[in-house]
Amino acid sequence: MKKVLMIAHSFPPAGGPGVQRTSKFVKYLRSYGWEPVILTRDMVNMPLKDESLVKDIPKDISVIRSRAWDLNSTTGIAGLIGKFISRKIMIPDSERLWELFSRKTAEDVIKSHNIRLIYTTSLPYSSHIMAMHLKKKYPDIPWVADFRDEWTNNPYILDNPHNPLRMNIERRMEHKVLQLADYLITNTPIMLKNFIKNNPNMKLEDKFFVIPNGYDHEDFKHLVHEQGNSSSDSKMMSNTTSPCHTTHSNKFTITYTGSFYGRRKPDIFFQALGQLVNEGKVDKDKIYIKLIGNFKQEQVKQLTDLHNLNGVVEVFSYMAHDECIQNMTSSDCLLLIEGAGPGAEAFYTGKVFEYMISGRPILAVIPAKGAAAQLIRETATGSISDCTDLNGTKNNIEFLYNSWLEGKNIYFPNKDEIRKYERNTLTAELAKVFDRGS
Repeated sequence: MKKVLMIAHSFPPAGGPGVQRTSKFVKYLRSYGWEPVILTRDMVNMPLKDESLVKDIPKDISVIRSRAWDLNSTTGIAGLIGKFISRKIMIPDSERLWELFSRKTAEDVIKSHNIRLIYTTSLPYSSHIMAMHLKKKYPDIPWVADFRDEWTNNPYILDNPHNPLRMNIERRMEHKVLQLADYLITNTPIMLKNFIKNNPNMKLEDKFFVIPNGYDHEDFKHLVHEQGNSSSDSKMMSNTTSPCHTTHSNKFTITYTGSFYGRRKPDIFFQALGQLVNEGKVDKDKIYIKLIGNFKQEQVKQLTDLHNLNGVVEVFSYMAHDECIQNMTSSDCLLLIEGAGPGAEAFYTGKVFEYMISGRPILAVIPAKGAAAQLIRETATGSISDCTDLNGTKNNIEFLYNSWLEGKNIYFPNKDEIRKYERNTLTAELAKVFDRGS
């Protein structure tokens, strides 16, 4: 079996959405003739852990861990200095020290494991910088660079750009990665178009591929079994509450998973819901909002106070992936929020795919012309209003709420479209890219 060195700073037991793309590839790659060897950070002072994600990693997979050199993890005055250095001085990101001091480890792995191909994934972009070093040292080993998000065209960088000097340095780094990598992967078709448009002289069309995020049907298997149904297709249509989790069966339950930051704000949603309550179109005592993830309690309280939604919203801290899925499938509706602005149309969050397979309609308050909106339309998995459209958001909430009141099933997903995003299927596409280079 051919061996691929997968350089992934975010890897189980690290938690968070960025981890799952690589861990699911690792889970299924052997089925397609590739043996993954992982190079990642160590577990010392890992900021967010989710042990439930470890189950995806075959027990005999080689996972090599090198010191993280995480300056963000220190405390006190040293911690403040460390955060300043990692965020303002290190280029392209705070994982640059990990990249620099892990190069020798990566070289040793290539020699000792007979590596046939190198795969890197970002964030962090430092993973690609490490691969540039390795490519120069081992030019005959193909390199595949995977962009989970855009780099210098990332919406969060566009909103808060670095100083001009640093931006120029990062653009040169990005250009070099695009030039040196044998094959490139991006997460959405719009991201691919952006890379090609922003680099017109590089002829990227022939070496760039789109492999989106997805869902793993096995993550939902135990819930389907508990409902007495072994078919993942019927799970998509199920409206039966999972017995795994306590629910408010007498309340219309909307669940949001993730966090709010930057453009991703819940203001329009809360304003719309508050107006519906004040207009008597939604009974405040019959609605329940669950926010699961990392949130600023004060921000949520200000919004609930402002819109007269006290007692409606409950905040839960970060949950293990399995438990989060249980909460999703025991809800009546799943809330998806993304903000507007330059570049916003290019990406969809990883959670949208698990929302799609949960068997619950999505209430999407997102850029109406973006990749996520297109995905929801193609799969017929939810109601969409633009993230600036207050009336459209109100109409969608009211429609879903009234359907729940009347016991009406309005959820008829396109199962054939949804199947395209199954993790095993997507790993097969990744293996095809690997095979091109081997």
